[in-house]
Amino acid sequence: MASDLWPGVRLHIVTGKGGTGKTTVASALALALATGGNRVLLMEVEGRQGIAQLFDVPPLPYDETRVAVAPDRGEVIAQAVDAEAAVLEYLRMFYNIKRGGTALKKIGAIDFATTIAPGLRDVLMTGKTGESVRRRENGQPVWDAVVMDAPPTGRITRFLNVNSEVGSLTRVGPIKNQADSVMRVIRSPETMVHLVTLLEEMPVQETVDGITELRESELPVGSIFINMQQPEELSDDQLSRDVPVSAAQLSSGLEAAGLPAAEPLVQALEEEGVGHAVRVRLQRRERERLESLGVPIVGLPLLDGVDLGGLYELAETIVAQAPR
Repeated sequence: MASDLWPGVRLHIVTGKGGTGKTTVASALALALATGGNRVLLMEVEGRQGIAQLFDVPPLPYDETRVAVAPDRGEVIAQAVDAEAAVLEYLRMFYNIKRGGTALKKIGAIDFATTIAPGLRDVLMTGKTGESVRRRENGQPVWDAVVMDAPPTGRITRFLNVNSEVGSLTRVGPIKNQADSVMRVIRSPETMVHLVTLLEEMPVQETVDGITELRESELPVGSIFINMQQPEELSDDQLSRDVPVSAAQLSSGLEAAGLPAAEPLVQALEEEGVGHAVRVRLQRRERERLESLGVPIVGLPLLDGVDLGGLYELAETIVAQAPR
């Protein structure tokens, strides 16, 4: 059973500019997809252990580890995909190398291989994800959905387009076959690449550029997650003015609340109103740019710190707004 959010999609790849909260959104998305009794695998491929910190659990191993229970007994299982462990697994699967793989690890051959051939690292990372999507037990998929906390937007197209990466490594053999298999999954209707952004000029521009690159490479674009949205406290009429709330209005409001209308306080509040208006106008302009891309948008609120409770709150917001 797949989730009824983003119908038909089983692999959700989450990317975004650094500082936009990509890992937070990926974790909340996994919780949202698990709602309703689904089993969701949340995969980390950058080695930062950000998922473990968010769910307040020990550092994730290469093995699959349950990190959260979603409403209606859904489960989020997390896994940190390490390049070294992926190489060893690859050697076991395709070359039946077991003890020899451990010896290669000891002499540093694995690090050497992934350093001189960076494309191999990406093939192994994406290959592990593709294997998780395809894995079945008793004829049924093991996972209702897989969420990958992927590299940043500036590297995502190259990371996913593994066929071009392995072209310089090999044109035949198991590595090429695995790359072809990965691309069949990534380019299938079961996959979407979601982008996380803030309503600020630089993150929005990187999102626009990222969507353009994904489309040019024929990679599937999913939704845009606007993270950390700040509330709008002023009316449209107030936003149209240079000074949204005048000193006289502020003084009157303070007095009505039984507070002293001291000039320094009134001036500070007036300046804060001007700054808020500038920020809201900027947010609206950047949102219009995103809306022009023709991609579904999910808006997430700014939280006062993100803990496990905050993740559940964000997950509820995603459930309410996600395409169905």
